[in-house]
Amino acid sequence: MFNLIMISSDWNSNSNQIAVSRVFEHTDAHITEQYQQNGDIFLDRLMSLPCLFMQEGRKNQIAHVGHIFNARVLSGNVVFDFRFDADVPTLENNMIYSNRMELDMSTDFEFHRNHWAVKNIDLYRFLLQNIRPRRQNPSVFKIGEHENIDPALVSAMMPFDAAFTSVYNSIRLAAEQVQLRCRRADDIWENASIIQDVVSLIDRSRVVVCDCTGKNPNVFYEVGIAHTLGREVILITQNEGDIPFDVGHLRHIKYLNNTEGLEALKEALQARMQTLLGH
Repeated sequence: MFNLIMISSDWNSNSNQIAVSRVFEHTDAHITEQYQQNGDIFLDRLMSLPCLFMQEGRKNQIAHVGHIFNARVLSGNVVFDFRFDADVPTLENNMIYSNRMELDMSTDFEFHRNHWAVKNIDLYRFLLQNIRPRRQNPSVFKIGEHENIDPALVSAMMPFDAAFTSVYNSIRLAAEQVQLRCRRADDIWENASIIQDVVSLIDRSRVVVCDCTGKNPNVFYEVGIAHTLGREVILITQNEGDIPFDVGHLRHIKYLNNTEGLEALKEALQARMQTLLGH
């Protein structure tokens, strides 16, 4: 069994309340009898059950799984303190609505009314069958739980070599032409390890420009990170043979490292960035 507690507001504190008159709504009578007698609610029994904390609605509202650790009746309300289960990811109401019959939520009205129900369903079994397990976090570097993309940031991934200074300048100028700013990992020093600075820069970027010239393994590694994080990646190279086989099917910009070639690179990058930005 589990408690289903539906309220109209966000679950943004560790304490909440619900009217006593709405406890056991949408609960089968034989279940109610196990948790209430002569109008007295057996709060200690209810607290032993896991809880599904939901906000009213059936679309993108957020729901949480957790437990109540303290509850009391006060002025006609059940006041309760709770905590979320850190091992269970947040859920969306639209997923719960799609699977509502499995949770004994048979009516739409139940998604649009403050109430506290008790359902004769194994909540954790339902979660195991319907929720994908959390992805294992990397051990070499850290990525934030939530994205924090800077909409004006372009990052450049290329060898740390003086021969690429003019190339970087072309990328930077192309970004500036579309009101973006460009940075490389050697522009920053925020963490103890260079790889963390690189990953953090990629993770914050709206666009990532990767120069595959010379088949630099670090750049290839950074291309993989950028693709995995879902960033917009622009591949550039002086030699088409330097593009890795696994991404050879993707479009890339070939350029010459001379004055005319770098001007053409700047224009091509500017056009591509404008397309990505929807200009």
